[in-house]
Amino acid sequence: MLMAHPAVLKDLIEQYETLRTLHAENGSPAVRQRMADISYTLCVSTGSQDVEAALVVARHQLSDTRPQDDALFTAG
Repeated sequence: MLMAHPAVLKDLIEQYETLRTLHAENGSPAVRQRMADISYTLCVSTGSQDVEAALVVARHQLSDTRPQDDALFTAG
């Protein structure tokens, strides 16, 4: 299975958490749509069926990353 880059997962989690807060306070159609988009992307990126499972998988993958995992390319 392909795994999303750690920076992408971290960004998705941060966006989801921010949007969840905005949704709770605001609930505008734009915020709901963006939250749905981020939820879908998290699910696809982690191979999960629902956003709560996707968050668990993403956080687990991030906890398993090593410092060199941040590099997109390695010199060789």
